[in-house]
Amino acid sequence: MGHGRGVILLACATCGVPAFEYTPLQVKQGVVGYGRADKNQVQQMIKVLLKLEVIPKPDDAADALAVAVCHAHSSASRMF
Repeated sequence: MGHGRGVILLACATCGVPAFEYTPLQVKQGVVGYGRADKNQVQQMIKVLLKLEVIPKPDDAADALAVAVCHAHSSASRMF
């Protein structure tokens, strides 16, 4: 994982694209409103927020969507 992360950060820096990092606690807080939420709570909230019929599978897909929602909330709060 460390090498892959390094390559992504290098590519972002080379291309002038900002990179953002969030801890699991921050993602849970941003999606559910509670940093100690369990995986099922996060998945259910992603389903509700994105108006999905089912929880995305595999779990990694739901996790990626949770990070995206967290970033959207974080970016929106920085705009004001």
